[in-house]
Amino acid sequence: MKKFIASATVIAIAGCFACFTETASAQGTAPAAGVSSVVHKVGLIDMAHVFKNYEKFTALREELKEEIQQSDGKAKAMAEQIQAVQKEMQDFKQGSPEYLAREKQLAQAASDFEAFRKVAQRDFLRKESRIYHTIYMEVTDTVKKYAKIYNYTLIMRFNRESLDTDDPKKLIQGMNRQVVFHRADDDITLSVLDYLNRSYKPKGTATGPKASTSR
Repeated sequence: MKKFIASATVIAIAGCFACFTETASAQGTAPAAGVSSVVHKVGLIDMAHVFKNYEKFTALREELKEEIQQSDGKAKAMAEQIQAVQKEMQDFKQGSPEYLAREKQLAQAASDFEAFRKVAQRDFLRKESRIYHTIYMEVTDTVKKYAKIYNYTLIMRFNRESLDTDDPKKLIQGMNRQVVFHRADDDITLSVLDYLNRSYKPKGTATGPKASTSR
């Protein structure tokens, strides 16, 4: 009797599973009434990887870095001038004409230094923001072209780095990724990056034929 009940249970479960399979198959092949039959094709791109390895982004960042170094040099010279005036003040008696003259000079030098520092910092932040915006627009434009050529209907950001790590923090971050599974063919990161680098012409180089988007 027990064997009969067990067999009946197995048959019932198998029957339910078969019904589920048939239902899922039907849903996948026959869209409901009023629902578009357009096949969606989803692609993935690691924007951080593209930014890090795009030659133009690196070049623009290096140019900005040189400007910052030049600005730091000028700021250092201004700071040295302030220190020199402070040192001169030690040679004069407080309240003397010479001391008061150096005090006024020190106040002006300190004011100029602070104004220069604030303007430079604001200017560099603006330039850095412009760099990121420029590169982002170039990447998204290339993604649009790629999606149109290969019939992608949606491109999502993801992290293509491996979870093979002993760092608990990185492991937890990786486990919280939005994309749990993807096919290798869905990752368009390297194709987009290759197109961008082949299309980029550094300053001083001749402009060759425009590269085509390739997969």
